[in-house]
Amino acid sequence: MQVSRHLTRRHLAGAVSAAAVALMLAAMPQANAQDKTFELKLAHWVPPSHPLQKALEDWGASVEKASNGTIKYKVYPSQQLGKAFDHYDMARDGIADLTYVNPGYQPGRFPIIGAGELPFLFANAKGGSQAIDAWYRKYAAREMKDVKFCLAFIHDPGSFHSKTKKIMVPADIKGMKIRPAHATMATFVTSLGGTNVQSSAPEVRDILEKGVADAVTFPWGSVPLFGIDKVTKYHMDVPLYATTFVFVFNKDKYAAMSASQKKVIDDHCTNDWALKVAAPWADFEHAGIAKLKADSAHEVYPITPAQLAEWKKAAEPLEKTWANNVRKTGGNPDAIMKELKAELVKFKSAAN
Repeated sequence: MQVSRHLTRRHLAGAVSAAAVALMLAAMPQANAQDKTFELKLAHWVPPSHPLQKALEDWGASVEKASNGTIKYKVYPSQQLGKAFDHYDMARDGIADLTYVNPGYQPGRFPIIGAGELPFLFANAKGGSQAIDAWYRKYAAREMKDVKFCLAFIHDPGSFHSKTKKIMVPADIKGMKIRPAHATMATFVTSLGGTNVQSSAPEVRDILEKGVADAVTFPWGSVPLFGIDKVTKYHMDVPLYATTFVFVFNKDKYAAMSASQKKVIDDHCTNDWALKVAAPWADFEHAGIAKLKADSAHEVYPITPAQLAEWKKAAEPLEKTWANNVRKTGGNPDAIMKELKAELVKFKSAAN
Protein backbone atom coordinates (compact mmCIF):
# COMPACT_ATOMS: atom_id res chain seq x y z
CA MET A 1 0.00 0.00 0.00
CA GLN A 2 2.83 2.35 0.99
CA VAL A 3 4.75 1.49 -2.22
CA SER A 4 1.64 2.16 -4.29
CA ARG A 5 1.18 5.62 -2.75
CA HIS A 6 4.88 6.39 -3.36
CA LEU A 7 4.57 5.45 -7.04
CA THR A 8 1.42 7.53 -7.40
CA ARG A 9 3.21 10.58 -6.01
CA ARG A 10 6.15 10.00 -8.37
CA HIS A 11 3.86 9.68 -11.39
CA LEU A 12 1.98 12.84 -10.36
CA ALA A 13 5.21 14.80 -9.93
CA GLY A 14 6.41 13.60 -13.33
CA ALA A 15 3.16 14.63 -14.97
CA VAL A 16 3.32 18.09 -13.38
CA SER A 17 6.93 18.53 -14.58
CA ALA A 18 6.04 17.47 -18.11
CA ALA A 19 3.11 19.87 -18.14
CA ALA A 20 5.33 22.71 -16.92
CA VAL A 21 7.88 22.04 -19.68
CA ALA A 22 5.12 21.92 -22.28
CA LEU A 23 3.72 25.25 -21.11
CA MET A 24 7.17 26.80 -21.13
CA LEU A 25 7.85 25.65 -24.69
CA ALA A 26 4.46 26.86 -25.86
CA ALA A 27 5.19 30.31 -24.43
CA MET A 28 8.55 30.64 -26.16
CA PRO A 29 8.48 33.31 -28.93
CA GLN A 30 11.11 31.63 -31.08
CA ALA A 31 10.12 29.66 -34.14
CA ASN A 32 9.37 26.01 -33.46
CA ALA A 33 11.40 23.06 -34.70
CA GLN A 34 8.56 21.84 -36.93
CA ASP A 35 8.31 25.22 -38.72
CA LYS A 36 9.01 25.23 -42.43
CA THR A 37 12.48 26.55 -43.31
CA PHE A 38 12.68 29.76 -45.34
CA GLU A 39 15.67 31.05 -47.30
CA LEU A 40 15.32 34.82 -47.50
CA LYS A 41 16.86 36.86 -50.31
CA LEU A 42 17.94 40.25 -48.95
CA ALA A 43 18.68 42.62 -51.85
CA HIS A 44 20.37 46.00 -52.10
CA TRP A 45 22.16 48.01 -54.76
CA VAL A 46 25.27 49.45 -53.10
CA PRO A 47 28.71 47.79 -53.06
CA PRO A 48 29.47 45.02 -50.54
CA SER A 49 32.00 47.42 -48.95
CA HIS A 50 29.15 49.76 -48.01
CA PRO A 51 28.06 49.76 -44.31
CA LEU A 52 24.60 48.65 -45.42
CA GLN A 53 25.99 45.23 -46.37
CA LYS A 54 26.98 44.48 -42.77
CA ALA A 55 23.71 45.97 -41.48
CA LEU A 56 21.74 43.52 -43.61
CA GLU A 57 24.01 40.64 -42.61
CA ASP A 58 23.48 41.53 -38.93
CA TRP A 59 19.72 41.76 -39.48
CA GLY A 60 19.65 38.38 -41.24
CA ALA A 61 21.87 36.69 -38.64
CA SER A 62 19.69 37.96 -35.80
CA VAL A 63 16.54 36.71 -37.58
CA GLU A 64 18.17 33.32 -38.15
CA LYS A 65 19.14 33.00 -34.48
CA ALA A 66 15.74 34.11 -33.17
CA SER A 67 13.98 31.63 -35.49
CA ASN A 68 16.11 28.71 -34.32
CA GLY A 69 17.58 28.49 -37.81
CA THR A 70 14.22 28.15 -39.58
CA ILE A 71 14.64 31.52 -41.33
CA LYS A 72 17.95 31.64 -43.17
CA TYR A 73 19.22 34.45 -45.39
CA LYS A 74 21.59 35.51 -48.14
CA VAL A 75 22.46 39.12 -49.00
CA TYR A 76 22.59 40.14 -52.67
CA PRO A 77 24.50 43.45 -53.10
CA SER A 78 25.37 45.60 -56.12
CA GLN A 79 22.08 45.24 -58.06
CA GLN A 80 22.58 41.48 -58.45
CA LEU A 81 18.84 40.79 -58.47
CA GLY A 82 17.72 43.98 -60.22
CA LYS A 83 18.35 47.69 -60.80
CA ALA A 84 18.36 50.15 -57.90
CA PHE A 85 15.17 51.79 -59.20
CA ASP A 86 13.31 48.44 -59.15
CA HIS A 87 13.86 47.29 -55.57
CA TYR A 88 10.36 48.17 -54.30
CA ASP A 89 8.75 46.18 -57.13
CA MET A 90 11.22 43.35 -56.56
CA ALA A 91 9.89 42.94 -53.01
CA ARG A 92 6.31 43.26 -54.23
CA ASP A 93 6.82 40.61 -56.94
CA GLY A 94 8.89 38.20 -54.85
CA ILE A 95 12.11 38.56 -56.84
CA ALA A 96 13.62 39.31 -53.42
CA ASP A 97 12.12 38.93 -49.94
CA LEU A 98 13.52 42.02 -48.22
CA THR A 99 14.78 44.97 -50.25
CA TYR A 100 16.45 48.31 -49.65
CA VAL A 101 14.47 51.07 -51.35
CA ASN A 102 15.08 54.75 -52.08
CA PRO A 103 11.48 56.02 -52.52
CA GLY A 104 12.80 59.17 -54.22
CA TYR A 105 14.05 57.11 -57.15
CA GLN A 106 10.41 56.98 -58.33
CA PRO A 107 9.08 60.57 -58.30
CA GLY A 108 5.43 60.96 -57.35
CA ARG A 109 4.89 57.35 -56.29
CA PHE A 110 5.42 57.85 -52.54
CA PRO A 111 4.51 61.49 -51.83
CA ILE A 112 4.15 61.34 -48.03
CA ILE A 113 7.62 59.98 -47.23
CA GLY A 114 8.91 62.64 -49.62
CA ALA A 115 8.76 65.03 -46.65
CA GLY A 116 12.05 63.51 -45.51
CA GLU A 117 13.72 64.74 -48.69
CA LEU A 118 13.08 68.44 -48.01
CA PRO A 119 16.30 70.47 -47.48
CA PHE A 120 17.49 71.73 -44.10
CA LEU A 121 15.24 69.39 -42.10
CA PHE A 122 17.65 66.94 -40.40
CA ALA A 123 20.58 67.71 -38.12
CA ASN A 124 21.90 64.14 -37.98
CA ALA A 125 21.18 60.64 -39.22
CA LYS A 126 20.84 58.67 -35.99
CA GLY A 127 18.04 60.62 -34.35
CA GLY A 128 16.77 61.48 -37.82
CA SER A 129 16.36 57.79 -38.67
CA GLN A 130 14.41 57.10 -35.49
CA ALA A 131 12.25 60.14 -36.18
CA ILE A 132 11.46 59.27 -39.81
CA ASP A 133 10.75 55.64 -38.87
CA ALA A 134 8.46 56.50 -35.94
CA TRP A 135 6.60 59.07 -38.04
CA TYR A 136 6.20 57.05 -41.25
CA ARG A 137 4.84 53.84 -39.66
CA LYS A 138 1.43 55.51 -39.49
CA TYR A 139 1.42 56.14 -43.26
CA ALA A 140 3.35 53.20 -44.70
CA ALA A 141 0.33 50.90 -44.95
CA ARG A 142 -1.42 53.48 -47.15
CA GLU A 143 1.54 54.47 -49.29
CA MET A 144 3.34 51.11 -49.60
CA LYS A 145 0.39 48.73 -49.49
CA ASP A 146 1.93 46.25 -51.98
CA VAL A 147 4.54 45.17 -49.43
CA LYS A 148 5.02 44.71 -45.69
CA PHE A 149 6.79 47.80 -44.38
CA CYS A 150 9.74 46.90 -42.16
CA LEU A 151 11.57 50.10 -41.21
CA ALA A 152 12.70 53.52 -42.44
CA PHE A 153 15.93 55.49 -42.02
CA ILE A 154 18.06 58.25 -43.56
CA HIS A 155 21.73 58.79 -44.34
CA ASP A 156 23.78 61.56 -42.74
CA PRO A 157 23.00 64.89 -44.45
CA GLY A 158 24.72 65.32 -47.83
CA SER A 159 25.61 68.30 -50.00
CA PHE A 160 26.80 69.48 -53.43
CA HIS A 161 30.00 67.96 -54.82
CA SER A 162 31.18 69.63 -58.01
CA LYS A 163 33.65 68.87 -60.75
CA THR A 164 33.81 72.31 -62.34
CA LYS A 165 33.33 75.11 -59.79
CA LYS A 166 32.42 76.10 -56.24
CA ILE A 167 28.68 76.24 -55.64
CA MET A 168 28.17 79.08 -53.12
CA VAL A 169 24.67 80.49 -53.69
CA PRO A 170 21.50 79.27 -55.46
CA ALA A 171 22.30 81.37 -58.55
CA ASP A 172 25.41 79.24 -59.14
CA ILE A 173 23.21 76.28 -60.14
CA LYS A 174 21.95 78.02 -63.28
CA GLY A 175 23.25 76.27 -66.40
CA MET A 176 24.79 73.36 -64.48
CA LYS A 177 24.05 69.69 -65.15
CA ILE A 178 23.48 68.01 -61.80
CA ARG A 179 22.66 64.47 -60.75
CA PRO A 180 20.11 64.90 -57.90
CA ALA A 181 19.81 62.48 -55.01
CA HIS A 182 16.06 62.17 -55.33
CA ALA A 183 12.90 63.75 -56.73
CA THR A 184 12.88 66.72 -54.34
CA MET A 185 16.47 67.68 -55.11
CA ALA A 186 15.63 67.27 -58.81
CA THR A 187 12.83 69.82 -58.43
CA PHE A 188 15.20 72.13 -56.54
CA VAL A 189 17.83 71.96 -59.29
CA THR A 190 15.26 72.69 -61.99
CA SER A 191 13.81 75.64 -60.04
CA LEU A 192 17.29 77.16 -59.84
CA GLY A 193 17.91 76.89 -63.59
CA GLY A 194 19.94 73.70 -63.62
CA THR A 195 19.44 70.54 -65.66
CA ASN A 196 18.84 67.17 -64.01
CA VAL A 197 20.84 64.11 -65.03
CA GLN A 198 19.19 60.96 -63.69
CA SER A 199 21.30 58.01 -62.57
CA SER A 200 21.50 55.58 -59.68
CA ALA A 201 24.31 55.96 -57.15
CA PRO A 202 26.57 53.27 -58.71
CA GLU A 203 26.49 55.15 -62.05
CA VAL A 204 27.42 58.63 -60.73
CA ARG A 205 31.18 58.43 -61.23
CA ASP A 206 30.73 57.46 -64.86
CA ILE A 207 28.41 60.36 -65.74
CA LEU A 208 30.72 62.86 -64.03
CA GLU A 209 33.79 61.41 -65.72
CA LYS A 210 32.16 61.65 -69.14
CA GLY A 211 30.96 65.21 -68.57
CA VAL A 212 27.30 64.20 -68.68
CA ALA A 213 26.98 65.86 -65.25
CA ASP A 214 28.93 68.72 -63.61
CA ALA A 215 27.99 68.03 -60.00
CA VAL A 216 26.09 65.68 -57.71
CA THR A 217 24.19 65.82 -54.44
CA PHE A 218 25.63 62.99 -52.34
CA PRO A 219 26.42 62.01 -48.74
CA TRP A 220 30.05 62.59 -47.75
CA GLY A 221 31.47 59.15 -46.99
CA SER A 222 29.98 57.72 -50.17
CA VAL A 223 31.95 60.18 -52.32
CA PRO A 224 35.19 58.16 -52.00
CA LEU A 225 33.31 54.85 -51.67
CA PHE A 226 31.78 55.22 -55.14
CA GLY A 227 34.96 56.76 -56.62
CA ILE A 228 33.32 60.18 -56.97
CA ASP A 229 36.36 61.77 -55.29
CA LYS A 230 38.29 60.91 -58.46
CA VAL A 231 36.03 63.15 -60.57
CA THR A 232 35.09 66.01 -58.21
CA LYS A 233 37.05 68.77 -56.48
CA TYR A 234 34.69 71.22 -54.72
CA HIS A 235 32.45 70.34 -51.77
CA MET A 236 29.98 72.68 -50.06
CA ASP A 237 30.19 72.07 -46.30
CA VAL A 238 26.55 72.41 -45.25
CA PRO A 239 23.92 69.79 -44.24
CA LEU A 240 21.82 70.41 -47.32
CA TYR A 241 19.55 67.37 -47.52
CA ALA A 242 18.98 63.77 -46.49
CA THR A 243 17.54 60.81 -48.38
CA THR A 244 14.85 58.52 -47.05
CA PHE A 245 15.20 54.76 -47.30
CA VAL A 246 13.00 51.81 -46.35
CA PHE A 247 13.31 48.07 -45.92
CA VAL A 248 10.21 46.36 -47.30
CA PHE A 249 9.23 42.69 -47.12
CA ASN A 250 7.38 40.48 -49.60
CA LYS A 251 3.81 39.99 -48.35
CA ASP A 252 3.38 36.44 -49.66
CA LYS A 253 6.56 35.21 -47.98
CA TYR A 254 5.49 36.76 -44.68
CA ALA A 255 1.98 35.25 -45.00
CA ALA A 256 3.45 31.77 -45.54
CA MET A 257 5.32 31.87 -42.23
CA SER A 258 4.10 30.43 -38.92
CA ALA A 259 2.87 32.75 -36.19
CA SER A 260 6.16 32.40 -34.29
CA GLN A 261 8.20 33.12 -37.44
CA LYS A 262 6.07 36.19 -38.19
CA LYS A 263 6.82 37.42 -34.69
CA VAL A 264 10.53 37.06 -35.37
CA ILE A 265 10.21 39.23 -38.49
CA ASP A 266 8.03 41.75 -36.62
CA ASP A 267 10.62 41.93 -33.83
CA HIS A 268 13.21 42.90 -36.46
CA CYS A 269 11.05 45.57 -38.09
CA THR A 270 11.13 48.09 -35.23
CA ASN A 271 12.31 51.59 -34.42
CA ASP A 272 15.27 50.09 -32.54
CA TRP A 273 16.28 48.20 -35.66
CA ALA A 274 15.94 51.38 -37.73
CA LEU A 275 18.64 52.90 -35.52
CA LYS A 276 20.78 49.72 -35.64
CA VAL A 277 20.69 49.80 -39.44
CA ALA A 278 21.34 53.55 -39.68
CA ALA A 279 24.01 54.10 -37.00
CA PRO A 280 27.10 52.53 -38.63
CA TRP A 281 26.24 54.18 -41.94
CA ALA A 282 25.70 57.52 -40.20
CA ASP A 283 29.19 57.37 -38.68
CA PHE A 284 30.69 56.30 -41.99
CA GLU A 285 29.13 59.18 -43.95
CA HIS A 286 29.96 61.83 -41.35
CA ALA A 287 33.60 60.71 -41.30
CA GLY A 288 33.75 61.48 -45.03
CA ILE A 289 33.82 65.24 -44.34
CA ALA A 290 37.14 65.02 -42.50
CA LYS A 291 38.49 62.55 -45.06
CA LEU A 292 37.90 64.95 -47.97
CA LYS A 293 39.21 67.92 -45.94
CA ALA A 294 42.44 66.03 -45.37
CA ASP A 295 42.94 65.43 -49.11
CA SER A 296 44.83 68.28 -50.78
CA ALA A 297 43.15 67.45 -54.11
CA HIS A 298 39.83 68.61 -52.68
CA GLU A 299 38.42 71.89 -51.44
CA VAL A 300 35.80 71.60 -48.71
CA TYR A 301 34.44 75.10 -48.15
CA PRO A 302 31.91 76.73 -45.81
CA ILE A 303 29.27 79.27 -46.76
CA THR A 304 28.30 82.38 -44.80
CA PRO A 305 25.09 82.74 -42.75
CA ALA A 306 23.78 85.15 -45.40
CA GLN A 307 24.43 82.59 -48.14
CA LEU A 308 22.73 79.87 -46.07
CA ALA A 309 19.70 82.15 -45.70
CA GLU A 310 19.59 82.45 -49.50
CA TRP A 311 19.51 78.67 -49.84
CA LYS A 312 16.74 78.28 -47.29
CA LYS A 313 14.66 80.97 -48.98
CA ALA A 314 15.15 79.28 -52.37
CA ALA A 315 14.02 75.96 -50.89
CA GLU A 316 10.70 77.23 -49.50
CA PRO A 317 8.65 76.35 -52.64
CA LEU A 318 9.71 72.70 -52.26
CA GLU A 319 7.58 72.26 -49.15
CA LYS A 320 4.61 73.79 -50.99
CA THR A 321 5.09 71.31 -53.84
CA TRP A 322 5.31 68.43 -51.35
CA ALA A 323 2.13 69.64 -49.63
CA ASN A 324 0.24 69.80 -52.93
CA ASN A 325 1.32 66.27 -53.81
CA VAL A 326 0.11 64.98 -50.42
CA ARG A 327 -3.25 66.75 -50.79
CA LYS A 328 -3.77 64.91 -54.09
CA THR A 329 -3.67 61.62 -52.16
CA GLY A 330 -6.20 62.87 -49.61
CA GLY A 331 -3.61 63.60 -46.91
CA ASN A 332 -3.39 66.65 -44.65
CA PRO A 333 0.13 68.03 -45.26
CA ASP A 334 0.03 70.51 -42.38
CA ALA A 335 -0.78 67.79 -39.84
CA ILE A 336 1.68 65.34 -41.40
CA MET A 337 4.55 67.85 -41.34
CA LYS A 338 3.71 68.87 -37.77
CA GLU A 339 3.95 65.20 -36.73
CA LEU A 340 7.32 64.78 -38.45
CA LYS A 341 8.78 67.89 -36.86
CA ALA A 342 7.57 66.74 -33.43
CA GLU A 343 9.43 63.44 -33.91
CA LEU A 344 12.56 65.32 -35.00
CA VAL A 345 12.47 67.34 -31.78
CA LYS A 346 11.79 64.20 -29.72
CA PHE A 347 14.83 62.43 -31.17
CA LYS A 348 17.06 65.54 -31.07
CA SER A 349 17.56 65.64 -34.82
CA ALA A 350 15.82 68.85 -35.92
CA ALA A 351 18.01 71.18 -38.00
CA ASN A 352 18.55 74.72 -36.73
